[in-house]
Amino acid sequence: MKIKKDDTVMVIAGADKGKKGKVLRTYPKDDRVVVEGVNVRTKHKKQTPTQRAEIEHIECPIHVSNVMYYDQDEKEATRIGYGYENEQKVRKSKKTGKIVD
Repeated sequence: MKIKKDDTVMVIAGADKGKKGKVLRTYPKDDRVVVEGVNVRTKHKKQTPTQRAEIEHIECPIHVSNVMYYDQDEKEATRIGYGYENEQKVRKSKKTGKIVD
């Protein structure tokens, strides 16, 4: 999976198309990522003797194919590829060729 935690991504498909956010968590086995402010669900928590009832907003995972790396410098979404620099494997932007990491 080419998207990593703390990357800034743009949603390219689905109900939240066009939104940008930071990747909070990745699930490589399922090819899913959790993006800040995207795919937010509402969960109603019941009241217990020790806790008050509340409405909680939770970010749920979305498939990695629905997001694209967002380049902060170029202000546009780009695909990510792997390449070698000084015998070190690095992630590169497909549009500009710049090293991402």
